[in-house]
Amino acid sequence: MSTGKCSNFIALSLYPLVFLSIIFNIVLFFPAGETRYVKEGHITPEVKYMGGVLGGGVVVFIASLFIHLTGQNGCCGNRFGMFMSIAFAGMGLVGGMYSFIVAAIGVYNGPLCLQASGEWGTPFTHREGEYLRDHSSWDDCTAPRGIVQFNLGLFITLMVISGLQCLLCASQVINGLLGCVCGAGTEKRQVA
Repeated sequence: MSTGKCSNFIALSLYPLVFLSIIFNIVLFFPAGETRYVKEGHITPEVKYMGGVLGGGVVVFIASLFIHLTGQNGCCGNRFGMFMSIAFAGMGLVGGMYSFIVAAIGVYNGPLCLQASGEWGTPFTHREGEYLRDHSSWDDCTAPRGIVQFNLGLFITLMVISGLQCLLCASQVINGLLGCVCGAGTEKRQVA
């Protein structure tokens, strides 16, 4: 497989991941499928950082567009295009890492919820992730209903998606280096 075709494969693999990253981050704004929590400002702080929309979404999308263009025949003088794809893949890698870190912090700190005391807060922040093993502590959150499972499911999914994005962008860095040194291999050779 030529480095140009590999670029196409990587870009086409990134597009659905970008879409899913944006969707899952947007869904995090609506715990229990209700809009009132976002209107009242009772949203987990890590959701507001929008790692899935900004990092795993917009930044990775821009990178994947250029990576896709690099794989096209005659794009950017091919070697130069492959060189530029390294920079854009690096940018995509940073976007994916941002999304991963924000989601990991969201899992570690736990959700913002209405506690049994009647106050809104993040009851798991100072428990160093122990709530992940102690399912009985999830009852500390009375509203939104099922918020712990909701946040865990979506944040962990965002971590998986952004991990895949980072892996694909890192492989494009290697592919771009090979394309710089050896050429993109997209030109058709005539047999004499």
